[in-house]
Amino acid sequence: AGPWFPLAFLMAHIVVTVVPVPRTAFTLAAGLLFGPVLGVAIAVVASTVSAMLAMLLVRAAGWQLHRLVRHRSIDTVDERLRTRGWPAVLSLRLIPVVPFSAINYAAGASGVRVLPYGVATVAGLLPGTAAVVILGDALAGHPSPLLALVSLCIGAIGVTGLVIEIRHYRQHHREKTPAAEAAPEAAIS
Repeated sequence: AGPWFPLAFLMAHIVVTVVPVPRTAFTLAAGLLFGPVLGVAIAVVASTVSAMLAMLLVRAAGWQLHRLVRHRSIDTVDERLRTRGWPAVLSLRLIPVVPFSAINYAAGASGVRVLPYGVATVAGLLPGTAAVVILGDALAGHPSPLLALVSLCIGAIGVTGLVIEIRHYRQHHREKTPAAEAAPEAAIS
């Protein structure tokens, strides 16, 4: 296929997955075509660049959560993402059933900062991407018996992280609520 094929594959992966095309086919193909080491490197770099491009394109288009979704809690969610977006992004990236592009677009429309989003994206997609690349390599005739166990553990870590973040939010929200309610009473007395 030639020495330029990995670069061409990387570029195709980036361009195609900026739009809501599932990246799983590319990730599997990376394992089939390039093996586990180069396949993981290509898939992680392409997925990260794709995620960053999608996020920045949404921001360049001017999309904002509070304009896209009319609900009283959106401002709270947006503020939460602005201040602690990386744990949410990390946790969501670790859960295999959450669509990749949905996270990209939601992050772009939210107040999550670019650098924490990028770091959480790399950290969150690395384990699952590696598992799918290894599956692709297994389909090429190099099976790995730990694949199912690793995939299950990664998903469990993602769900656990999301539960911890939700609890942290609720605790923080409860602490703010009494102080906010006490302030009007103090102004009245």
